[in-house]
Amino acid sequence: MNDWQQKSPLDWETYVNKLVKVVAAEKHEYEGWVLTVDPVSASIVLATFPENEKGSLSFIMGHAVQEVEILQEGDSDMKQRLARICTPEESQAYSPEELEKRKNALKTWLETNHIPVGEQGEQGRTLSVAGVLTIDPPYGPEQCSSTNEIILSRLQDLVRGYLDKQH
Repeated sequence: MNDWQQKSPLDWETYVNKLVKVVAAEKHEYEGWVLTVDPVSASIVLATFPENEKGSLSFIMGHAVQEVEILQEGDSDMKQRLARICTPEESQAYSPEELEKRKNALKTWLETNHIPVGEQGEQGRTLSVAGVLTIDPPYGPEQCSSTNEIILSRLQDLVRGYLDKQH
């Protein structure tokens, strides 16, 4: 086990959102922004943003890491950019106000059609339909989730139809 693997998750957390240089086995060097460190394998996920490109992720296995050097602290813009990597593109397109409007409009439409719906989760962002299906932001058919495939399929069709009428 190397020094990197022996660190604790709290130690690894200090590297998140920072530009680092990683020296790995066989003298391979990697440079990028630490998105996260896997607490089980100690593997590092680095994000790089080449000019005019979307960005890419690199995974360096924890057992291969020999040295990690912090090159630069991440500012708030970089932290947001890194956070957006893991956010679905659909929800990036909407402001919190727009998401609230979409949620309330869909909830009202479901209630009008006699479908029992409520809100759950932090800040009530998730819609709960009859206690067996949830709809997360941005409230489209892809965000519907249920263990009952029949209910899931039917509600996705309803939401699809509702959204088609809106456009």
